[in-house]
Amino acid sequence: MAEVSAEARIQAPAEKVWAQLTDWSSYGEWNATHTSFPKGGPQSPAVGGTFQENMKLMGFPAEVDWTIEELEPARVFAIRGKGPMAVTVATRYTLTPDGDATSVRIDGEFTGAAVSLMAGKLKDSATAALNESLRKLADLVA
Repeated sequence: MAEVSAEARIQAPAEKVWAQLTDWSSYGEWNATHTSFPKGGPQSPAVGGTFQENMKLMGFPAEVDWTIEELEPARVFAIRGKGPMAVTVATRYTLTPDGDATSVRIDGEFTGAAVSLMAGKLKDSATAALNESLRKLADLVA
C-alpha cells in the first residue's frame, strides 16, 4: 500500500472551495492527475454513486471506476475506485473552515500487487500531484 497526503490553507470560505471542487466541468483546471470524465462527471453526487475518470499518474494513463463513499457538502468528499492492474485507489478531500479561509487536505491511498513494485515512485509522483492540485485549486478560488 502507498499512502499520500497534502494540505493547504486556501484564502476562501469552505463553500466557495467546495463549489470549485465539485465543478466537474473545470476539474481538469486544478486536478493535476485528471484527464477526462469519459461519461461526464457525477450527475448528482450521492453516497453510492459511481463515475469513471481517466487519469495520468507517473506518466501512465489509467481509467478508474469510482464509487462515492462519503459526501458532506463543504466538508468531505471521499471516493474509492478500481484502476488498472487490480489497483484500488482512494481519495478523500477534507475541508475545514479556518476563519475567512479553508484548510484543505487531500489523502490518497493505492493498494494492489502492482503498487508494491513501485510504491516509492508512486508516493513521490502522487504527492507532487496533490500539492500541485492544491496550488491550482487555491488560484482558482482566490
